[in-house]
Amino acid sequence: MKINKPKILLYDLETSYTLSATWGLFDQNVAKVIREPFIISVAWKWLGEKQTHVLSLPDFNLYKKDKFNDKELVKKLWELFEKADIIIAHNGNGFDQKWSYGRFVIHELKPPSPSKYIDTLLIARSKFKFNSNKLNDLAKYFKIGTKIQTGGIELWYNCIEKFDKKSWNLMCNYNKQDVILLEKVYLKLLPYITNHPNIGLMQNEVESCPNCGSCNMQRRGFSFSRISKFQRWWCIDCGGWSQSTLEDNSQIR
Repeated sequence: MKINKPKILLYDLETSYTLSATWGLFDQNVAKVIREPFIISVAWKWLGEKQTHVLSLPDFNLYKKDKFNDKELVKKLWELFEKADIIIAHNGNGFDQKWSYGRFVIHELKPPSPSKYIDTLLIARSKFKFNSNKLNDLAKYFKIGTKIQTGGIELWYNCIEKFDKKSWNLMCNYNKQDVILLEKVYLKLLPYITNHPNIGLMQNEVESCPNCGSCNMQRRGFSFSRISKFQRWWCIDCGGWSQSTLEDNSQIR
């Protein structure tokens, strides 16, 4: 029987700055907002697939008419959310998810189908004590790569104000690399995530790992509560631990 695996989306956004007027250079209040910020690129990958995708504003026909309008890009992002069963981002709860839904409502899109969310930043903060929980620093700790150097705000300025093609190419590569690192960091953290959506339950597979969905499981002793005894399981593939009641091993949690 074919297993219907849940679609797990890893994604990252790049956004513009707020263009504003001030009366000075240091410690200033904004006197006037000249242009509100918007999404400039979206990179994504489906877990288990090789290809990492990216789209930026110049990839859409609307860019020829309005270089600061992200409506078509946001529609594409909405379509990705609509397909996903689980959505993963680093600082997703604090940034990417809120930005996404903010642009959805601005462009009069209805909420996409409900999904489960995983924020790798929150997992790193709650489970470990690292000097830094930034994506780039976690990747360095795990020796799985680094972010692409952008040169700072000049890259954003050259993309948004000068419409420079080479700058847009660098922006897209930078955005893609973040998703590549995100996937690697997520897989490193995966066996430690105790509240992960139950993949085994979602794919209706008996005796499978709730974190990664693998059926490559071993019984590893028992755990106990004050009134019950549970079968303890260890996933050979991801290394995660789970348990089930002795009467019904299909309900591994």
